[in-house]
Amino acid sequence: MTKKRTPASSPPQPYHPTLKRKHRVAFLLNDEEYKAVSRFVDKYQISNTSKFMREAVIRTILKRLDEDHPTLFD
Repeated sequence: MTKKRTPASSPPQPYHPTLKRKHRVAFLLNDEEYKAVSRFVDKYQISNTSKFMREAVIRTILKRLDEDHPTLFD
């Protein structure tokens, strides 16, 4: 008995549909900030700038939350 194959044209199912990004956040950079980001992206051959920015922001937030966690004697 052979397994039934799905058609190749069917789209792949999302791994975590609850993690779909649906909230847009936009921010502006001045000329110097933009040049610095552009140089960094070019130097380290980052292909997905949006992913890089998102990970940098989330990493900073998680680091700060870890440092500022409440302690028993606060």
